[in-house]
Amino acid sequence: MPGGCSRGPAAGDGRLRLARLALVLLGWVSSTSLPSSASSSTSSASLPAPAASGQPALPGRCPAPCECSEAARTVKCVNRNLTEVPADLPPYVRNLFLTGNQLAVLPAGAFARRPPLADLAALNLSGNRLKEVDAGAFEHLPGLRQLDLSHNPLADLSPFAFSGSNASVVAPSPLAELILNRLELPAAERQNLSLEGMVAAALRAGHALRGLRRLELASNQLLYLPRDVLAHLPGLRHLDLRNNSLVGLTHVSFRNLTHLESLHLEDNALKVLRNGTLAELQSLPHVRVFLDDNPWVCDCHMVDMVAWLKETEMVQGKGRLTCAFPEKMRHRVLLELNSSDLDCDPILPPSLQTSYVFLGIVLALIGAIFLLVLYLNRKGIKKWMHNIRDACRDHMEGYHYRYEINADPRLTNLSSNSDV
Repeated sequence: MPGGCSRGPAAGDGRLRLARLALVLLGWVSSTSLPSSASSSTSSASLPAPAASGQPALPGRCPAPCECSEAARTVKCVNRNLTEVPADLPPYVRNLFLTGNQLAVLPAGAFARRPPLADLAALNLSGNRLKEVDAGAFEHLPGLRQLDLSHNPLADLSPFAFSGSNASVVAPSPLAELILNRLELPAAERQNLSLEGMVAAALRAGHALRGLRRLELASNQLLYLPRDVLAHLPGLRHLDLRNNSLVGLTHVSFRNLTHLESLHLEDNALKVLRNGTLAELQSLPHVRVFLDDNPWVCDCHMVDMVAWLKETEMVQGKGRLTCAFPEKMRHRVLLELNSSDLDCDPILPPSLQTSYVFLGIVLALIGAIFLLVLYLNRKGIKKWMHNIRDACRDHMEGYHYRYEINADPRLTNLSSNSDV
């Protein structure tokens, strides 16, 4: 069967060619799929797993009303009318400016965040119309070194504002600089509130501010410093009390401020520094004292202070200090005075002098009215005076007659016989 034999080899060759074509196609598909799978596996292997990456969280976003600089680690929320501290402050912030807003109350834990603001070192809250700062308001700020509460009508400053909300456990504050300049209390609240006592209570509470280095209390109209207000600030180096109304330093003690370097007392109402204050200042080894623009009274009480000024070198610009009272000593330089120049003539304050002048005018007016009444009733007064004179004359004549009778024995016997 030749026909059958001839078809057999041709059919086998066709099957072989189909098999080879299938193998070629299979090899091409496998070659194209393997690189793609290898590349996908390589790329997947190069991506870190979220759970096992160990990378820090991305920095927080900047609050909408604020301006942030991650490079400078600074956040500024200035004049934005904020009524509370923004909740989404970035954790990298080191310098935070919250000024010119409407933060009337600063509650406890006002800066508590997760993660905490551990790097926040400088906090400026000036000019916020802040009236109340509660206990523990600055908790959870372990790195806070500088705090500025100036230019606020602060009427309620908790004694534990700088320590913690738990009064039984007082933690030391990390603060090194506390700025409380120009606490602008309304006149009505100042009459019922002792700003001196409120600030002193916050400074003394639980020894929390033992690490404080700078304290500024300028322009607060302070009349006095409470006793021992500085006793719990042994590390203080700079104390600013300028532009107040301090009339004396008798009750305050500087004895324990052995590290004090500068004491600003300019623009107060100081009249003289007593011996006790002079001795305490002299015991401080590194202090520089500034006493300009005070109304010094140059009388006999100034002798010790003038002698101290001539010997000490701690008073800066002491050659500019001049007398304000009495009038004859005005503008005299303190360093040029001698003990013979300082006497204690009675000096009346202007208010008392005005009172005496007014009293003299009133008495003169009363005297003029009295004289006018006498003049208008002169006739009646003259008649009344004549009647009194006649009555006195008759009375004196009666006494004179009895005296003559008693003095003459004959008249005495005659008087006795007539009686018999």
